[in-house]
Amino acid sequence: MKRFAVAAIIIISILVLSPPTKSSDSPKTDRQTEDFLPMAVWYGGGKVRAPMLDTEVKAHREAWRADLEKIKSLGFNSVKTWVDWATLESSEGRFNFENIDQLLDLAHQVGLKVYIQIYADSAPDWVGKKFPDSHFVDISGAVMPSEAAPGYCFDHPGVRKAMLGFFTALAERVKDQPAFMGWDLWSEPHIINWAWPTYLRSPEFCFCPYSVARYRDWLKRKYGTLEALNGAWYRHFTTWNEVEPNRLSTILSYTDFIDWRMFIVDKLAEDLRARYETVKSVIPDKIAVSHAANPSLITTPVGGDGNPDDWLMARQVDYWGTSFYPKHSSPVGRDPAWRGALLDFSRSACERQQNGFYIGELQAGFGTIALRVGATVTAADERQWMWNALARGAKGVNVYAFYPMSAGYESGGYGLIRLDGSLTDRARAAGAVARVVNDHQALLLKARALPAEVAIVYNPLAYMVGGRQPLPTPGAQSEFSGIERNSMLGIYRALMPSNVPVDFVHINEIAEGKAGRYKLIYLPYPLMLPQASGKGLVEFVRNGGTLMAEARLGWNDERGHAREIIPGFGLDEVTGCREEAVTESANGEVEIQIAARDESVPLLQPGDRLRGMIFEESLKPTSPHARVIARFKNGEPAIVASTFGKGKIILVGTFLGSQYESKRDAGLSKFFNGLMTWAGIHRPIEVTSSPESSTLEVRILESGVEKVVVVFNHAEEKVEADIAVEMPAGAYRTVDLETGQPISSRYESGALRFQRTFSPEQVWVIRVTPQ
Repeated sequence: MKRFAVAAIIIISILVLSPPTKSSDSPKTDRQTEDFLPMAVWYGGGKVRAPMLDTEVKAHREAWRADLEKIKSLGFNSVKTWVDWATLESSEGRFNFENIDQLLDLAHQVGLKVYIQIYADSAPDWVGKKFPDSHFVDISGAVMPSEAAPGYCFDHPGVRKAMLGFFTALAERVKDQPAFMGWDLWSEPHIINWAWPTYLRSPEFCFCPYSVARYRDWLKRKYGTLEALNGAWYRHFTTWNEVEPNRLSTILSYTDFIDWRMFIVDKLAEDLRARYETVKSVIPDKIAVSHAANPSLITTPVGGDGNPDDWLMARQVDYWGTSFYPKHSSPVGRDPAWRGALLDFSRSACERQQNGFYIGELQAGFGTIALRVGATVTAADERQWMWNALARGAKGVNVYAFYPMSAGYESGGYGLIRLDGSLTDRARAAGAVARVVNDHQALLLKARALPAEVAIVYNPLAYMVGGRQPLPTPGAQSEFSGIERNSMLGIYRALMPSNVPVDFVHINEIAEGKAGRYKLIYLPYPLMLPQASGKGLVEFVRNGGTLMAEARLGWNDERGHAREIIPGFGLDEVTGCREEAVTESANGEVEIQIAARDESVPLLQPGDRLRGMIFEESLKPTSPHARVIARFKNGEPAIVASTFGKGKIILVGTFLGSQYESKRDAGLSKFFNGLMTWAGIHRPIEVTSSPESSTLEVRILESGVEKVVVVFNHAEEKVEADIAVEMPAGAYRTVDLETGQPISSRYESGALRFQRTFSPEQVWVIRVTPQ
């Protein structure tokens, strides 16, 4: 299911910022269910929309069979169906499995596997009647009603027992069904789902007595004693029962706000793990996954509906993933850089803990939100989007949905076929991709993206500087709005045309010493860092890494406390400079000028101008190794490069990443790409194209000794290209994966070379096998 607005994702990983959790170990997936790559379309039986269910099951049996046969004939190997708690257990302890029984039976007859999406947010009314104190409670104290959704708070022991009892009963029912392959335990996890109190100005959940009690237990584990909590919060509690979640923005400490947000993240992970362990206790050998509404990249960790951290959630299930709606309900779709960043972010959060990631929902048709109608989804779109995910190592793609939505404010949208059952070109295109994947299961199941030498830091604490913030005046927009997200997106966008593999790395992974796998790390908008991560950055540079950081590096620690020197955490010694002064630009625009030719900016010349935004931080060199590379208009140092230990660093006294995302300044692209040259980044792909303004995206997957090369022409025009993919010396067989036809290639100067004229929006998939 789709989120109307961008879902807020709270991202404070438990590893550094919160107490240890028993669910932090990655689950081990049984090989029996890893040897299948689902290419599925969402189908619940008939034309009802998720999470609703057909009420005339037996009467519609043959219509269901015809639909499943159509899905099979298109090329899909599975369907993703759904169940909702309210329908399956409308009376306590009395289960109606008629829908799921019939669908599993028919799917088996047709030859399709089935994954079950569980909707527990759609809770039966008897739960609320039996436990009248189980409703969600807003920060204001307002009690949230349930109108089919959002159900009731999982922190209530009665609700928890009832919900997990439903999971158990469902697992017992389907465990012997031959078509059943696995679960999606939670679609787009939040504290509340599928309902929003529009009558409240700034709703936030959950402040019910049971969530507050669970929060107090969490604080006890983190701080140990009430005295330690009082010291951290600057409070004077005399008993634990006096402790409440943060509700105010104060001029004093905001550590209490940070703790509350970390608790929400931790709680969501533990709640997902509870679902996982419940179904695994009944059926241990079936895949259990979950997926976010959006990767944490494009969301904010301070949203009131409560949201998960991709890295932490990936540790709770066999596979974690995301919904992927490139056009959603907008008249203008998201561009290739946006799509690539989302998918690489999800991949980065998952692949080091799992063998890939899942696309829980992939947009199938144009979107609608009430009177808003999105752009047309074409057959070319479906091909591009499916291969976008697969080329990054996705291990499951679930197209949402077979039929358009038949009810609700999304009525008529998001369908792969038409509501009258007639097929569309995009259905045929999606099915054709699914058939190719199904025919090459072994190859693609083993396939992994090339290891990256470059990473962009994802730092959830950056969103929390200043603590709880007042709502802006309606219609007003702060110059800081979206800067955390745009800072990452801008850097990714600048690097994407190079076709150099790029990861995202969680700030807590740096604290864990995992930065050493990279040669170059970009650290945008670094206003607040965990102390352990600050030390990790010092060691990264000392041991030979290259670091680029933006203004006010390490200004605050994870408590929200200012450091005595900026850059903080000893990074002033690494950068060879310190903050002398900082001002905010009156109009938000900042101009800096390259002052010297330097190896750190190989693509820029003295006199070149770069555009930054918001802050002008004057950097005073304090080390003989520090070099002033650029200056602000007032002559103060704006960029300083230095060496430290075996590594090197460049510090920028303004924000360049976000500026590039909004203005696409050519000088900034040269700055970000030049850093890869400075860091000695390996470039495995070279593309020469005509027209020169065109850019082909080339992705490489490694599958044992074989490689899969996927080339995307995102342009709406023909492109002639010469593509060189670095390979060891030897003979290679190259085949079009989709047609099976041989492809002409030549080995020259350490690379396998291909020439081709690409039609508009074409995708080309090449299988490369050593001979």
